[in-house]
Amino acid sequence: MKQKIFAICDMEEGYAVRLSEYILDKVRLPYTLHLFTKVEELQKFAGQEEIAVLVISESALRMLREEYVRRQVAQMFVLQEDEGLREREADGLSCGNESGSTDGKQPMAEDKLHYISKFQSPEQIVTILTESITNLSDWKIRTTAESTDMKLIGIYTPVKRCLQTSFAITMGQILAKEHRVLYFNFENYSGFGQMLKREFAMDMIDLMYYFRCDKEKLALRLPAVTQNMNGLDYIPPMQSYAGRREVTGEEWLELCRCIAGIGQYEYIILDLDDSMDGLFDLLRSCYKIYTITREDGFAVAKINQYEQILQFHEMEEIAAKTVKCRFPVFKDITVDLNLMTHGELAGYVKAIIREDLYGK
Repeated sequence: MKQKIFAICDMEEGYAVRLSEYILDKVRLPYTLHLFTKVEELQKFAGQEEIAVLVISESALRMLREEYVRRQVAQMFVLQEDEGLREREADGLSCGNESGSTDGKQPMAEDKLHYISKFQSPEQIVTILTESITNLSDWKIRTTAESTDMKLIGIYTPVKRCLQTSFAITMGQILAKEHRVLYFNFENYSGFGQMLKREFAMDMIDLMYYFRCDKEKLALRLPAVTQNMNGLDYIPPMQSYAGRREVTGEEWLELCRCIAGIGQYEYIILDLDDSMDGLFDLLRSCYKIYTITREDGFAVAKINQYEQILQFHEMEEIAAKTVKCRFPVFKDITVDLNLMTHGELAGYVKAIIREDLYGK
């Protein structure tokens, strides 16, 4: 079956190229992407090919003959450059030319025509696109992990301030050198934004919202939310833990299964917190669990109580998949989250991966 076409047309070449690169990098489109910086080239192309989705600047649309838009484009997104277009939209007029005249032709149906402000972040533009694209009937994604080899790795300990997150990120970045890895952090207060000196437009709760609304579009929306640090893909942690209370462990597990069904990742690392709902549901589904211990009295008591709870609730399968890690005293641990593959902790984690995951 011939793949459908996604086209971008903007006479501002730098903008068009940046938007195209962002979409290619962040969105797993079920289309072939074509970029046009001259209206004449798009017009010629539209005379020969049907276009499933067209993203076009307002100024380029004014120069494009209406007949090609109406006949050859299934769905069109107009990048607004001034307020005039919004007024014409409110009046229900076509965008065929500057005057708004349709030369007797019928305007495009409203479900085919959408307006987006051009001067906003590419993340926002892509979010609007993925929410508004209507026809994905030819693009089916698997929604279970049964036919994939993706593995869930759980990192959890009842002991606090024991380098759990440093361990999880280090393992993720090391594995990401040879595998496709995605990292989730479930802490109430992760501090990621400050540590990475970044602000995130979307986080885990946004991804869950999109997932609940339309699972079939998960493969489109996942890359738009995903960020990367030193080769490791991650979903930004929740800015507020209040929203997490409304998400069950089964929902997080279902999300992971659907991500596995997309086939993009080989490992998902779950940096878990005991305040989350469904902690044990997620631990049960993990291929391997790493629990960090310490020698002091409180740490030993907490680990013993945790293991007693597992035994009392007959969750021996969690204990059977658990590897206890007791760290030596590290003299120097980096605080740069983009450099976790260097240093003493990294050497320790590399040994664990070789011996435990790879069996070497």
